[in-house]
Amino acid sequence: MKNLKVDKALLKQELKDNFFVFIGLMLYAVAWTGFLLPNQITTGGVTGVAAIVYFGTEVPVGITYFCINVGLLVVSIRVLGLKFSLKTIASVFVLTFLLSFFQTVFKEPLVHDEPFMNCILGGVICGMGLGLVFNFKGSTGGTDIVVLIINKYRNISIGKAMLIIDLLIISSSYIIFHSIEKIVYGLVVMGVMTYTVDMVLNSARQSVQFFIFSDKFEEIATAINQQAKRGCTILSGMGWYSRKDVKVIVLMAKKTESVMIFRIVKNIDPNAFISQSSVIGVYGQGFDQIRS
Repeated sequence: MKNLKVDKALLKQELKDNFFVFIGLMLYAVAWTGFLLPNQITTGGVTGVAAIVYFGTEVPVGITYFCINVGLLVVSIRVLGLKFSLKTIASVFVLTFLLSFFQTVFKEPLVHDEPFMNCILGGVICGMGLGLVFNFKGSTGGTDIVVLIINKYRNISIGKAMLIIDLLIISSSYIIFHSIEKIVYGLVVMGVMTYTVDMVLNSARQSVQFFIFSDKFEEIATAINQQAKRGCTILSGMGWYSRKDVKVIVLMAKKTESVMIFRIVKNIDPNAFISQSSVIGVYGQGFDQIRS
């Protein structure tokens, strides 16, 4: 029975992950076809290469995207292994369909005569989509595969390799348009998209860590348990200035719960000493699940 419950929980989590990955891929496809392609704006990744091919030959983005990824996946299976590659195959098929579908839906930009506004909106929505995909263990394949292969055989960081590849793809749009302006738009999209991805990934894990020093530590800890519904830990220490033993409350909480924690402490001991710091992620009961 215990194994059955675990299997059900894993299945539920897997379905949840797949649902949000699909939503992320759909946002990404809408941003590309509704804001960027109609304005002849490109950015990095295989989608960027597919866009350049489309601008030069009018071959639909979905077809080029799929063909490139099939080739990359074949190489990926041989170099990086089947386990990694399986994570991207489903996303490649789904995104190919979404790009092809929405390209037939959006014939004109969603915001008319405002290329810069389309850059910003396209970058934000692309970033939101990719953030969801990455946050729920998804992958879009593409240049991620190239970067990992380069990193395996050369002493080049993943971030640096990805930046170089994306800059080369964006710059290559000059061959089609002979326009520096298009390159600048592409760089703007890349910057906005990268920032938004980071915001989405970090916002889901915005937590804070408290160190609370007070003689009334027992009352404060009990109030935190009962009112904030948060567990906490009491550590023993020594105040080196006073040479007195002290008790320190260590507490992890959501950022949105910070005001409540401060009010609890202030009501019990206005003279308490509190240190609050932001943490990137907290995993365990009451917070994010540990992801493989």
